[in-house]
Order: sequence, then structure tokens, then C-alpha cells
Amino acid sequence: MSKPFIICIVDDDAVYQFTTRKSIEVHNLARKILIFSDGEEAINFMIDNVANATDLPDIIFLDINMPIMDGFQFMEEYARLKPRIGKRITIYMVTSSVDSEDIERAKSISEISDYIVKPINPEQFKEIINALEAEGKL
Repeated sequence: MSKPFIICIVDDDAVYQFTTRKSIEVHNLARKILIFSDGEEAINFMIDNVANATDLPDIIFLDINMPIMDGFQFMEEYARLKPRIGKRITIYMVTSSVDSEDIERAKSISEISDYIVKPINPEQFKEIINALEAEGKL
């Protein structure tokens, strides 16, 4: 049986999107997977669905470096939208950046649960989701 929640991937890398989706599907870690190629697409989806929390993701895996709206710009918009969202959303910044400024900036944003350097392997996805379930955050 698949898990009863929605996972969202916000990343402009098509190969990463594909491999992440497959990892999540193979291990039945979500009932639905949302994929967006930039932060603007993702935030627009959230704005359009803010009144229907059941359509919003439970977990977001967010890249930093994307065209149009990067991960940090997404987080600025998300912070403004968050009071209107009727559910808890756990956000992980997942990026290839090992720049200490990016890491510190991400750590300073309270809505970001963790900073993860790509690639995430399937076991890491399972560990993240199982930990969130155990903590009662999903």
C-alpha cells in the first residue's frame, strides 16, 4: 500500500526529476508526486490550491539553482503564503551546492527542515519519510 501523502519535487534538472520520481514510486513513498521545473510554477500551484489543503504537498524537495524563481525566492513567497495554508508542509532544500553561504542561508530559514546535497539515494528518501511519520509530522 502506498503512503497517504503528496511529495513535491521542485527542480529544473529533468534527469533528477525522473530518477527521484522513480525512487519514490518504486518504494511506494507517496500517493501522489508533483513535479515543477522552477519555483514560480510551484508557488503558483500552491496559490491556486491554497483553499484545498488536500491537494497541497506534505513534503517539498526544493532545489536552489533554477531559472525564473530559485529556491530562496520560492521560500520568500512561501513564507508570505504559509499563514493561509491549512496544513503542515515539510521542506527540504536539495541541491548540488556545497557553498557555505547557501548552507547558512538555508539554515537561517525556519521553514526549511534540512539541507541535503544531491543526489539523494532511495534509502535516504525512505529514512526521511519514515522519520517524519514517526515524529507525527505527516
